[in-house]
Amino acid sequence: MGSDGGSNRVVAYFYDGDVGNFHYGPRHPMKPQRLAVTHSLVLNYGLDKKMQLYRPYRASAHDMSRFHSTDYIEFLQRVTPQNIQGFSKSLSSFNVGDDCPVFDGLFDFCSMYTGASLEGAIKINNEDCDIAINWSGGLHHAKKTEASGFCYINDIVISILELLKYHPRVLYIDIDIHHGDGVQEAFYHTDRVMTVSFHKYGNYFFPGTGDMYEIGSEGGRYYSVNVPLREGIDDTSYTLIFKPIIQSVMEYYRPTVIVLQCGADSLANDRLGCFSLSAKGHGECVKFVKDFNVPVLVLGGGGYTLRNVARCWTYETSLLIDEPINNELPYTEFFEYFGPDFTLHPEIMSRQDNANTKVYLDLIVKHTVENLKLLEHAPSVQFQDVPPDFLKLEITEEPNPDERINQNQEDKRIEHPGEFYEGDKDQEPQVKTES
Repeated sequence: MGSDGGSNRVVAYFYDGDVGNFHYGPRHPMKPQRLAVTHSLVLNYGLDKKMQLYRPYRASAHDMSRFHSTDYIEFLQRVTPQNIQGFSKSLSSFNVGDDCPVFDGLFDFCSMYTGASLEGAIKINNEDCDIAINWSGGLHHAKKTEASGFCYINDIVISILELLKYHPRVLYIDIDIHHGDGVQEAFYHTDRVMTVSFHKYGNYFFPGTGDMYEIGSEGGRYYSVNVPLREGIDDTSYTLIFKPIIQSVMEYYRPTVIVLQCGADSLANDRLGCFSLSAKGHGECVKFVKDFNVPVLVLGGGGYTLRNVARCWTYETSLLIDEPINNELPYTEFFEYFGPDFTLHPEIMSRQDNANTKVYLDLIVKHTVENLKLLEHAPSVQFQDVPPDFLKLEITEEPNPDERINQNQEDKRIEHPGEFYEGDKDQEPQVKTES
C-alpha cells in the first residue's frame, strides 16, 4: 500500500458553535474553549472553503447506550451541580468527581462531541466524504460504566461500532500522550478492530496501562498494539518508530477504514505532558496516515496548553485538505493568546531530555513487527444485512423557495481553486497588450 496523497479527497468538518462554551471548572486543565480557538483559526486561515462544514447531530441517550450502560447514561442526564448532593453513591460508582467533575451542561457537551463523531462515521460509511474531522471528539478513556481521565462518553467506541456495520476491519491509531485504554478495552477480544497506541508508559503515568505485552486476547490476540515510550521523545525519534509500525500494520491488517485520535498533549510543553513533539512532528503522523488513501475519521483528544492545541489542530486541518498555510497567524478574536511570536510554528524549547534511545525504539519496532507476522492476514467477516444508520442524515424538510442557496447547501459548498480570492489576493489578472 503506497503513499499517494490523493489531493481530490472530500473532507467533512464538524463543529458545533456551542461546544467551546462549557467549563469543567476554574482550576481544571481541560478547557473546551480550545475548540473555539481552533475553529477561529481554521476560519481565519480560510480552510473552511476547502471542506464541507457541518453543524453536527447531537447524540441521544440511545446512541450512547450502544456502548455505555443505561444506568450510567441516565445518571449523566440527571446529575447537575445543583442536585449533586443527592447522587453521592452514584458519583463514586461512576467515577465522577475530581478528574471528571459535574458541570453545567455536562450531558449536552457529551451529546455534541459524540454526535459529531457518530455523524462523521456515518458519512464515511455512506461514502459522502473520504475524511471526516471532529476536533471535539477523541475522548478515549471513558469506560462502559464509568468516566475516566476527563472523558465521560467514549465517542470513539460508538463511532467504531457504526463503522463496523460497513467495514470488515477498522484500524484505530492513538497519538495522545496517554494510553487509549477505553478503546483498547472495548475491542480487546476481537479481530475486527486493531488498536495501536503510542503513549508515555511507566512511573505511574496515567492511566497506568499500555505495556507492549498487552496484545489482546482470545479472538483479538495480537490485535492490540502498544508502543510504550519514555519522556522527552522528539520529532525525529517519534517518526522513526511511528512510520515503520504503521506501515507494517497497514500491510498485515489491511484496514478498510481508519480512526485517528490526535491528542495534542504529546506536544512539547503541554501542561500535563512530558514529550517534546512540535506541531510539525505531530502533523507528520497525520499526513502519513492520510497518504495511505484509506477513509479516515480524524478526532481530537487531550491537549492542555490551549494555544498549542489550537496551532496543532489548525495545522493538521491544513494537511488533511492539502492547503499550505502561512506561519504568520491571521488576526482572530483570540490573537493575544499566541504572543509573543504570533506564529503557527514557534521555536520549541523543551523542558525534557529524550530518554528514548535508538536501541530502545528499535526493540519496540522489532517486537511489534514480529507480533504482526503472527496475524492471520486481513481477517474477513461474513456480512449479513447491514443494520440501518442510527440517524438519518438527509434533510427531509422542503427547501425555502425564496432562498437562492439554503444553509445546508452552503455548508457543503467547497470553493473551486479557480474562484476569486478574498482580500488582497482578489486581483484582476494582468493582461499583456502589444505596444
